Amino acid sequence: MKISLTQKKKLKKFSFDKLKEECGIFGISNHEDSSALVALGLHALQHRGQEGCGIVSFDGTNFHSEKRQGLVGDHFTNQETLKKLPGNSAIGHNRYSTTGETSLRNIQPFFADLHMGGLSLAHNGNLTNALLLRENLVKDGAIFRTTSDTETIVQLIAKSKRDKFVDKLIDALFQIQGGYSLVLMTNKKLIGVRDPFGIRPLVVGKLKNSYILASETCALDIVGASFIREVENGEIVIIENNILKSVKPFPKQKPRPCVFEYIYFARPDSLINNKCAYEYRKNLGYELAKETDVEADLVVPVPDSGVPAALGYAEKSNKKFDLGLIRNHYVGRTFIEPTQNIRSLGVKLKLSSTKTIVKNKSIVLIDDSLVRGTTCFKIVKMLYESGAKEVHVRIACPEIKYPDFYGVDMPTKEELLAHEKTNQEMTDYLKAKSLKFLSLDGLYNALIQEKRNSTYPQFSDHYFTGNYPIKPHDDLKGAKIKQLSLLSGKSNF
Repeated sequence: MKISLTQKKKLKKFSFDKLKEECGIFGISNHEDSSALVALGLHALQHRGQEGCGIVSFDGTNFHSEKRQGLVGDHFTNQETLKKLPGNSAIGHNRYSTTGETSLRNIQPFFADLHMGGLSLAHNGNLTNALLLRENLVKDGAIFRTTSDTETIVQLIAKSKRDKFVDKLIDALFQIQGGYSLVLMTNKKLIGVRDPFGIRPLVVGKLKNSYILASETCALDIVGASFIREVENGEIVIIENNILKSVKPFPKQKPRPCVFEYIYFARPDSLINNKCAYEYRKNLGYELAKETDVEADLVVPVPDSGVPAALGYAEKSNKKFDLGLIRNHYVGRTFIEPTQNIRSLGVKLKLSSTKTIVKNKSIVLIDDSLVRGTTCFKIVKMLYESGAKEVHVRIACPEIKYPDFYGVDMPTKEELLAHEKTNQEMTDYLKAKSLKFLSLDGLYNALIQEKRNSTYPQFSDHYFTGNYPIKPHDDLKGAKIKQLSLLSGKSNF
């Protein structure tokens, strides 16, 4: 059943009340099964984007591109599609749109024929000055085919007057602002880039003689590759003739990786700073119990993202952990248009309670974050309807009060539950017995295992503090750019 754009917008509103990462990227050089390995890597990174997927390969003479809307497993698991992507080098992309409309033309990797040869590019993140750059490029004669901020990078590379490709790339990078990681492929090189603050992730792996670039280490694991290291903030890694070189063109900055990679985005088995994301999340629950323990019979996680924190909370507070909520893993991208009757079912399409477990129990409900609060409200309601005696909500991160501009799809400031509401107002809204969040110091204690002070590393924690590493240049008015179109309905022709 084909779903219209209007239906897709409704489905987005109908989806879970969670932050969404923009995308996952993967690239490999010097391997005869490059496209198949990229498909596997993208499959491991499917949690980072489900709207579209694409692969571009290079066979030594020509570039080949295949893009699809939907999931990797629906399109890139058959040999017929992979036969259209020959070559020893390939890059791929999973998309969850934050900038630009949802359409086939915005699915990456992008490809362009430049004066010096072909270029393919995949981008994870968001440019905070994309509108300004786009306006200037269009005035200068550039023609855009997409509404994605990623194409701005391609245009800047194409228009650079530098001679060598890497110098053209550096020229472009000094003009863009925001959080990003890039994988680029030319007819000679595979290149990875991480923004000056290292907000968006990128790692290097190796499979025998083949170098790999990926958003997370779980993508290396699925193809049997070894993890070499993270790409450093502000670093360009260049792979050519099976040799990896590093270039660091930016002034040195302290890294500010996105704190939500630790809290939620990264797959639990992925390594971040040499530790599995699962361990960090369990530590968050441990710290939460130290700060906010309450008398209760059961610790119940919101599956699946709340499970590690709930385990840490239960372990520290010496309370029983149980699955009071069961997730339906087969809902996927529902084909049912969410009419009012369907919407009224709410969270029950994805979660159900284990009634005999929660009945007459006082429950500590653990989740990784609280955004709008709409889903949490429905879960609390469900637990009470299932006979729970009390529901105490505990959130394993601080209050989210500020929007993101670096590649995370999230509500405007006004839609964030914690932006203007007090703790009591939020508790009343959720109909919970009590509500507590992890403190900022508790967050840092869990993630760096040391007391927080000015000498220790800092994350990009603007969600909680409003302390943005890079101020948005474009006038976003508290929201991200949804569509990079310069058309205003007027014409000068």
